[in-house]
Amino acid sequence: MVTSSHEAMHRIFQEDPGVFARTFRRLDLPLADFPDPVAVSLLPNDLTEIQPTERRVDTLLRIDATSGESHLLIIEAQGKPNPKKPSSWAYYVAHLREKYGIPPVLVVTCQDRSTARWAEKPIVIGPAFWPTLTLRPLVLGPHNVPVITDPSAAARDIPLATLSAITHAKDPNAPAILKALAVALKTIDEDTARIFAELTELGLGKALAAETWRQLMAVDLSFFRSETSQRLRAEGRVEGRVEGQAESRAEDILLILTTRGLDVPDAVRERISTCTDLDTLRAWLTRAVTAETAEDLFTEADG
Repeated sequence: MVTSSHEAMHRIFQEDPGVFARTFRRLDLPLADFPDPVAVSLLPNDLTEIQPTERRVDTLLRIDATSGESHLLIIEAQGKPNPKKPSSWAYYVAHLREKYGIPPVLVVTCQDRSTARWAEKPIVIGPAFWPTLTLRPLVLGPHNVPVITDPSAAARDIPLATLSAITHAKDPNAPAILKALAVALKTIDEDTARIFAELTELGLGKALAAETWRQLMAVDLSFFRSETSQRLRAEGRVEGRVEGQAESRAEDILLILTTRGLDVPDAVRERISTCTDLDTLRAWLTRAVTAETAEDLFTEADG
């Protein structure tokens, strides 16, 4: 049965295919760098032939790279070892190579190390005296996807931070990863934040970290939009909520600054902690990701 967690583990590549190349640059593997994509096409995932057997990959992408070459990304999410999968994967690779005429790469995403170790084993098809085909999946899981607990790092690459949260759903570091991602989502536009917030919740599935994420997301991200916050304040209906969210936003700013190792003078800390204007706090939060000093958060326009 296909679960919501299964869906999120491959859908993230549809939202940002470049996360694949960025992730593998972070891994200590003897592989050539995957080039950055210049064009990406989402291809049909139905590989069914005339025969009644239905075959579908989770996600199939065509990557046209900066090098001028193209390749296919076959994304498969795997929740547990399945002895029937290797032959299906071999079929996908051979069929797609024949159909599109460009080299395919099989990527398998996992949430636990045992499944990742199983998926990483080369798949040999043929008799022992003459192996005809050897398949080598590229596996992404908690053993090699970076743990991102720094909110500023998460804000610089939210798709990768989301992948980190999903693949480390069962890891003791999960709460810190989710907190960093939650803070990072507040630095981007509402629509994009909602996409990655939903992907994260789906990807966490039934893991204990899912409840942590629901608590972090209890504050509606749309509230931080300038027009919305101004309207609600004008109507005078949410003073207590504004105060609570301003306090939370101030804590997020200080968390980013301290995690980045920046010195936060008492005067700066006081100014951040006592500010109640959500629009100003949002601007400071965004600047905190790249500011060279804590004082760089402030401009003349902030008053």
